[in-house]
Amino acid sequence: MKDTLRLYQVDAFTDRLFGGNPAAVVPLDAWLPDDVLQRIAMENNLSETAYLVPEGPARWALRWFTPTIEVPLCGHATLASAFVLAQVLGEEAEVLTFSTIWSGDLAVTRDGQRFSMRLPRRNASGPGDLDALADVLRARPSEVVVVPAVQDDTFLAVFETEAEVRALAPDFRAMAALPARNVIATAPGETSDFVSRFFAPKGGIDEDPVTGSAHCGLVPYWHGRMGKTEFHARQVSSRGGELFCRLEEDAVIVAGQAVLYMTGDFRL
Repeated sequence: MKDTLRLYQVDAFTDRLFGGNPAAVVPLDAWLPDDVLQRIAMENNLSETAYLVPEGPARWALRWFTPTIEVPLCGHATLASAFVLAQVLGEEAEVLTFSTIWSGDLAVTRDGQRFSMRLPRRNASGPGDLDALADVLRARPSEVVVVPAVQDDTFLAVFETEAEVRALAPDFRAMAALPARNVIATAPGETSDFVSRFFAPKGGIDEDPVTGSAHCGLVPYWHGRMGKTEFHARQVSSRGGELFCRLEEDAVIVAGQAVLYMTGDFRL
């Protein structure tokens, strides 16, 4: 007899269906082999599938997989996991703690209709290759900085206007040849403090709809530009999403809402 597992698909960083970033959340009693976790994520074909294993009261081990790789940090699937635990599975703790392999413990707090995640702060380490980014983005940013990450760096390309970021049509094949794993494009927002788009062809995702982890570097950057510590951010992908962020000395608080799209069973 095959084992039956439950899957929840959640739209994160949005208050409406078909917005934000969809993530699959799969609660487990114990870890499955890594190749099985990767195959499930590939079958789901979402930007992220999150897996949860209980570790104690209000505490779970958490891992995230794209269709092609395991990633060291994922904000929207962490938000989706907290939403499923609290809103669907009846977890009553105010603070949910997720232990992760590369990003340590991540605490998520209920904040009214939002869930607030405490994520690691990532400060820019210096300038990046502006000419290379102009080539792959097919538009010239005013500045490029490097944001260090756990495994590979991210290039942050800064534009003057939201319209420029929205109009980008990158060369994803060329982007995948860059030394950085990810590319973020950002600019001041028209109806928010700043906007962004996130590209990750090396991870099997040409464009991620809404990326909580990108704001680990975006918020410190815009703090340096604006002098603020609290931000209303928008990711201006075709689905779009809203994030509410706060900068702390050693962390970035990223908050948002989520909506349950689907509950289903699958068999292994």
